[in-house]
Parts: sequence; C-alpha cells; structure tokens
Amino acid sequence: MFDVYKIRKDFPMLDNKMQQGHPLIYFDNAATTFKPYSVIKTCDEYYINETANSHRGDYDLAFKVDKKVDEVREKVAKFINANKEEVVFTSGTSMSINQIAFGYGMKHIKEDDEILLTEAEHASNVLPWFKVKEMTHCKINYIPLNKEGRLTVESIKKSITKNTKIVAIAQVTNVLAFVADIKEIAKVVHEHGAILVVDGAQSVPHMKIDVKDLDCDFLSFSGHKMCGPTGIGILYGKYDLLKITDPFMSGGGNNARFDMCGDVTFLQPPAKFEAGTMNLDGIYGLGAAIDYLNNLGMQNIEKYEKDLRNYAIEKLKTLPNLIIYNENAEGSIITINVKDVFAQDEASYLNSKGICVRSGEHCAKILHEFLHTVATVRISFYFYNTKEEVDYLYEVLKTGGDFLDAYFA
Repeated sequence: MFDVYKIRKDFPMLDNKMQQGHPLIYFDNAATTFKPYSVIKTCDEYYINETANSHRGDYDLAFKVDKKVDEVREKVAKFINANKEEVVFTSGTSMSINQIAFGYGMKHIKEDDEILLTEAEHASNVLPWFKVKEMTHCKINYIPLNKEGRLTVESIKKSITKNTKIVAIAQVTNVLAFVADIKEIAKVVHEHGAILVVDGAQSVPHMKIDVKDLDCDFLSFSGHKMCGPTGIGILYGKYDLLKITDPFMSGGGNNARFDMCGDVTFLQPPAKFEAGTMNLDGIYGLGAAIDYLNNLGMQNIEKYEKDLRNYAIEKLKTLPNLIIYNENAEGSIITINVKDVFAQDEASYLNSKGICVRSGEHCAKILHEFLHTVATVRISFYFYNTKEEVDYLYEVLKTGGDFLDAYFA
C-alpha cells in the first residue's frame, strides 16, 4: 500500500518546517525535490568513511570508491533498462544535452541540415542547438504544437524532412506537462534517418522509463529532480552513437594517451565523457535515490501523482478567476494564472501563506509567446504531497480575493 503519510516521515524537509508563520507546503518539485534521510546518509557516508578519488588509486579505499561508482552505473542502467556502457555521469540534464549538441551535433551536422525542436522546450534543450546552428550554419525549425500545447505524432510527420538530422524534444514538458509519445515519435524519426534526443528531466522522476522500448537515441535527466543530490545527472546514449560522439570536456580520466604533437587517444564510452574528478558523493546519493524510488515502485508513484493531480484539477477549476493552461496534461504539473494578477505577485501571496510555487517563464521563453502571457505560476507535485495540501492551496486561492490587497494588508 502507498502510504504517503508514512513516506513523508522519510524526509527531513517535511518535518514540521514553517514558512511565514505557516506550515511549509512545497509545490515546486519540477525545480528540485526534497531528499530522504537515506540519500543524505549515503552522501555523508562518502565523506565520513569512504573519501578517495576514483580512477587508478592503488589502495583499498580507492578500490571501494571505484566499485561504488560501477555499482551505481549498473543501478542507473537497470532503472532505465540500458546497458551499463551506455550510462554517462554528468552534472545534470543541461550538461548532458550540451554534450550531445557539441559532441555529436558539431561533428555530424552540416550546412543545410535541419534540427527540429518545439516551442515548449526548456532553454537547456534550445540554446545548445542555437550554438550548433551558429557554428555549422544548419537550420533550426519548430514542430507545431496543437491548440492546447501538445506535441503530436502527426505534427512530427508533417514537419520532418529529408534534411532533418536531429529531433530534440522533452518527454514531459516543464510548463504544460504533456507527455510525448516517444516510442511512436522515434519510429517516425528513424524512418527519416534522423536521431531522437529526449529531455527526460520531468519524466524519469515520475514514471517507469525503458529506453530500449522507447528506442530513443539519447536521454538526459537530473538526480536532484528525483530525490538525489544536486550536481549529478545522467546521459544515456546508444553505444554506437556514443562511440562517434566527441567528449565535450577533456582532461584526466578520459584519455588513454596523448603526446607533445597533440595526438590524443580517448577511452571508450562511457569513460571518454567523464573527464576530471566526478561528483562522487553525488553518484553515491543518486544510487541511494534510485533505491528509494525502486522501493516505492515507479508505477505506484505515477498512479499516486496522477490521482493527486486529478484531485487538484477538479478543485481548482471551480475557481472562476483561475486560468488553468494545462487541465488535460498527464504530468504532475498544473500551470495557472489568476486573472488580472501578475504571476510573481500571485507567488508572493502564496509564499505569505507558506506555499512554495514557481513563477515566471520557467526557462521556456518561447512557450510563453504561444500562451500569450509574460509569466505563469507553476504548481508541481511529487509523491510526498497530499490532498490536504491541495485543499489548503484551494482555500488560499479561493479566499484571497484581491491578491495585492490581501498581500499588503
């Protein structure tokens, strides 16, 4: 049985924390998530009992760290059903996508080739491709979204051309939270000889992912959005593609040899992408986070969050002054505005009542042109949020009246 109240006891940040004189309610999980005691303890374990650097240490402590890194890599691989050699440790989704853009895109994209994005993408899945365009003189085009902001397979079919070499999209967008049909999209992309790059930052923490079933070519995600530490992330890539991708960073640990003439022989993937000292406590913590999520069950997490979101939608849509931009989305995000109230003012008012939400463009600046608004308020859930917290949010929004008058009263 999925007991959310028992689960909440695993998180120190949920232990009677207060904000502005009210119990803390955290609805900003799309930005980052709270960490359970088990993850914090595991990170501490590295510093207290196992501090050493990985790679080439000829002593027991270093061997222990190397073994742990290998174990966590295997754990990540099983979590997304990949091969261990296809799992690269990075600092997060942004670094992972930059690695693909600069290491694969710069090498294989040529003038007049095309990269397809959507208007809903996070900056981390837009700006690296802008740089590829600048350096290679390729073209960037946008796959149209439907009226509610959803990416459809039919729209992909109409947009892709013989010049398309890369399609880069989010599996779950970080503002509207529509879930893209990656498996069907991959079929279309591969039929046209292109590769599919998937931003999994908002999907991997919330649903069971099987990269072999999806058949995506690259997938990126971040540990801190799935109860893990900050500064650690994953790049998954099909091994044959990783072999023809250049490392974004070079240094110690990713080369077999180099000489005074500038000849360099890089190691095989994944090592060739992991130059320098890795975020070892982050790797330890990511492994513990995956253990925690596996113990809960990803299918259980997905079902609980879906039920919680549906509960929230049914309540919030009864408020006449509330604009809901993604009522029919599948992800754990509800994006709103209050009529005639600026998003940051809404967020400040909610903060005064102990509720944490995020306001602004959410790093999706192109999307807000699509939505015809300069900013929105994003409410994002995780499996430790409760219906009682949603009820309190509803009451605060319902009784707020004129938000500015209420806030400054």
